[in-house]
Amino acid sequence: MGTKFKLLVSVIALSVINPVAANPTEEPWEPPKLVSLEFSPNEIELTKPNPIITVNLKVSHPIGIKSERVTVYLRNSIYPSSFVYQFTATRNDLPIQSSLKNVTFIGSFQIPTSITPGVWNISTESVQGLASARATGWPESGSFTPANFRDMPGAENSLLIRLDSELKFDFQTFVGPAFRSEITASDGKPLDLNVEAPIWKIGEAIDVSRYFQMRAKNVPLELMSKTPLICQATGTILKLFSLGECNYRVFTSKTKDYLYKELNLFSTITQARTKPELSIPKIENQTAIGLPKTITREQVYSYGAPVTPQSLTPSVCLPTNTGVTIYSGGKCTLEYSTIPSLTLLASDVYTQSFDIVQSAQTITFTPPATANLSAKTLALSATASSGGVITYQTTSAGICSITGSTLNLLKGGNCSITATQAGTTTLAPISATATVMITGSVAPTKKTITCVKGNKTKKVSGTNPKCPKGYKVKR
Repeated sequence: MGTKFKLLVSVIALSVINPVAANPTEEPWEPPKLVSLEFSPNEIELTKPNPIITVNLKVSHPIGIKSERVTVYLRNSIYPSSFVYQFTATRNDLPIQSSLKNVTFIGSFQIPTSITPGVWNISTESVQGLASARATGWPESGSFTPANFRDMPGAENSLLIRLDSELKFDFQTFVGPAFRSEITASDGKPLDLNVEAPIWKIGEAIDVSRYFQMRAKNVPLELMSKTPLICQATGTILKLFSLGECNYRVFTSKTKDYLYKELNLFSTITQARTKPELSIPKIENQTAIGLPKTITREQVYSYGAPVTPQSLTPSVCLPTNTGVTIYSGGKCTLEYSTIPSLTLLASDVYTQSFDIVQSAQTITFTPPATANLSAKTLALSATASSGGVITYQTTSAGICSITGSTLNLLKGGNCSITATQAGTTTLAPISATATVMITGSVAPTKKTITCVKGNKTKKVSGTNPKCPKGYKVKR
């Protein structure tokens, strides 16, 4: 009995020291959540009297909101720790009802006319929610900020304060360049341009805009040369004319939103790149015997590096490292060229062609010289020395037509027929043409009709039969 009593006392003591946690579905411990944070107006003109901003904060909590007021901060986006204003937003439920699960805080602030124009960010202090009676603290949110509502980098959810319509936003409108440079413009964010480095040699034209990434919308990048005898600027194209140091400036002009931004750069211009000339050897014509086969070709070099050609007729031939593999008769055409490098321009395109001569074959095609129209059709027959399939065609439309190897006789006249053997990869195609004169006429076709008159019927036959007087054709 004494042991059971001691165990019960221990359990009670533990319960006092460590109270049972509340059912989370009944008394949840979670911070208040933002429903919305809005302010109006979202732009202010300081030349207008009494510029006032009103903030409307809505929060929710499953038990209720403890906070009766919230501090709202207005911070300069460029110097947030140095330029900051604060004001209070209070609950609009009077008298205060702590058990309200959705609460609205409203506060207004008259913008001082001495404020610096620019982009100002709005945020709030934390908001406390209610907890169970046994809790030792209050669930507390973090700071709240408005949702994005404007497509303006750096000011998507901010208050714009202007003076005489000027925002004077000190924003880095462009970053770069995307090549090695002693001077760069950066905003701390990645530069994700994938471009080849420019070539600073006489005769080159460089589109500078390819190497800078714009951070502001509708603000064009501009270019100016400070050494026009060495390099000249046209739009964003920098043209390199002579040896020396090219000094140039990339910039964005001041707008009603942004301040002027510039970057002064320089690059050394060196001797122009040269265009390589290729010497393409001749390849003699080949026969189609033994295809496929590979022949050797003389190697082509550019400044000591081999140049491998590309085939313009891949069904006929394909180049290898040291030769050409031939697959079919016809003309093989290869194309040689080099790509540009830091010291060389791209070469001209050179072609190399040779014939693969297919073996000849013969064809025999001797249709009759004449055919009578009354026969209606004529069987065609031709043979090739290769034994290949023969196809037939005619250009005498209206006089005759061809179905497979059958000539259809349509009307009198000369019918021209061509028999063709298409050839193979090693045999040349061959054809032969013959003319058949179609004569005579088609015998008229007789037909029989049934004529009726009352209960009487008669059958009448002929090429154009007609019913007797008083009779009608039976339908």
